[in-house]
Amino acid sequence: MTLSVDLFFSFRSPYSYLALPRTLKLVEEYDLAVNLRPVYPLAVRVPGFFKKASPQFARYIVLDSRRVAEHEGIPFRFPRPDPIVQDMKTLEVGADQPYIHRLTRLGAMAQSEGRALPFVAAIARVMWDGSVAGWNEGDHLARAAETAGFDLSAMDAAIRTDADRYEEIIVENEKDHAASGHWGVPTFVFEKEPFFGQDRIDLLLWRMQGKGLARR
Repeated sequence: MTLSVDLFFSFRSPYSYLALPRTLKLVEEYDLAVNLRPVYPLAVRVPGFFKKASPQFARYIVLDSRRVAEHEGIPFRFPRPDPIVQDMKTLEVGADQPYIHRLTRLGAMAQSEGRALPFVAAIARVMWDGSVAGWNEGDHLARAAETAGFDLSAMDAAIRTDADRYEEIIVENEKDHAASGHWGVPTFVFEKEPFFGQDRIDLLLWRMQGKGLARR
């Protein structure tokens, strides 16, 4: 019997990106469906979040995510440009957020087709693996989407034409994410039990094996 797990994911979260290789491996090796559900980053979901957090919060994430990537052998560099428009000196988040709105709506569209995991994995690699600067320019995203079986120009047209439809998907994702028992990303939810962080995948696997998860 195929088991199912939700994965709440943000395109700005380094740990969400770092969770993807293990997640893809789980799907490859086990009879498992991962329902990736994109949400907006805390900077957008919770206005003023970074201004209320300790100044050490962001510095630690930068330090820790880089060493996690090094330890796991995952190509890694913070995206250029940042998918959130934010002044990192004042921590002020811009009112206009063209990058993260586009990315998250594209993810929601892929989710509506039941194919969010391969789409997001392809797009996130271009943003985070350090292979390109200006991930938002040229055909970087289009070529990445094509490798996952998507036509990016058609997707962009769809989210422009019916943005509200995809915002509704994101709102529902955020509602279910909040109800899961955690607010951070990545959060996996299996049978209403949350597992927060890329470092909880082994614990998640243990739980699912106890519920009959089988190898392919």
